[in-house]
Amino acid sequence: MSLVDQPLFVDYTFALDTKKLQKRYLQLQRSLHPDNFSQKSVKEQEYSESQSSLVNKAYKTLRKPLSRGLYMLELEGMSIEEGTDSGADAEFLMELMEINEALDEAQTPEETNKIAQDTKGKLADLTERTDAALRKGELQTAKALLAQMKYHANIEEKVKEKLSQFM
Repeated sequence: MSLVDQPLFVDYTFALDTKKLQKRYLQLQRSLHPDNFSQKSVKEQEYSESQSSLVNKAYKTLRKPLSRGLYMLELEGMSIEEGTDSGADAEFLMELMEINEALDEAQTPEETNKIAQDTKGKLADLTERTDAALRKGELQTAKALLAQMKYHANIEEKVKEKLSQFM
């Protein structure tokens, strides 16, 4: 089967097989990479560059649950506005504040790793719950869960920064 005969897309589902996604990404990049078109016409070179760029963007979007979920909401005409806490309840915001304080006060890599593991667990739980909501077509629920995922993903980034300070 030639590359042209293969489907270009992965399944339209939140819980996709990331190994299959990566395999398909690598196949497309091998065939579209601009180096393969260096002896071709300018039009073919430009096409290769634009398609390779689109494949990179699609892979970057689809490989992580948060960006994949946000994209799926966007396809349904929904988005999560930046900088708004209107969907977050006071208890959730208090929990986030406590996590951030604990991270600020963490004095050792072990303390920071504990926060990292807790955050990873929360993100895994939110990913499962988002998948269930999207499978049921409960877009508002998925939107609220993805908003929470954004907050926890921000904490995850702060944890990485904190850990790099210990090195």
